[in-house]
Amino acid sequence: MASRHPLMPWPEPKPGDLIEIFRPMYSHWAIYVGDGYVIHLAPPSEIAGAGVASIMSALTDKAIVKKELLRVVAGRDKFRVNNKHDKEYTPLPLNKIIQRAEELVGQEVLYKLTSENCEHFVNELRYGVARSDQVTDAIKAAGLATVGLAALGLVGVMFSRNRKQKQ
Repeated sequence: MASRHPLMPWPEPKPGDLIEIFRPMYSHWAIYVGDGYVIHLAPPSEIAGAGVASIMSALTDKAIVKKELLRVVAGRDKFRVNNKHDKEYTPLPLNKIIQRAEELVGQEVLYKLTSENCEHFVNELRYGVARSDQVTDAIKAAGLATVGLAALGLVGVMFSRNRKQKQ
């Protein structure tokens, strides 16, 4: 059994578990395959602890599937097991999850921040469903911000018209 990461006070994850790694401003995702290793989608700039530099991964369209030690991928960043969709989707059989992940190691794959990112990748492996809540949440937030700005603009127009009518 691999040694524990200093930022993971709980026992080692189980094979097939999704690992959420908390980077500055976003989460990086990997799938645990045992013996301290994870498989993850690594855009060229995805370096443990790279912070803002890792956000540059949004500018690339390729990534490499890598198998690395979880403690190396996490670096100094905190992480947790997060199988958050287990109630919504039945995980695929463990042997299938691990086999599919292992077969992809070393391959260069398409990478798109909004549709084929590391979270899509691991959810596809575990559940057979590619999804990213980070993307969905960001789109919702952008939509709310747009609605809020439009409402402020409308209030401004109404206020301006009201002032002109009083003059």
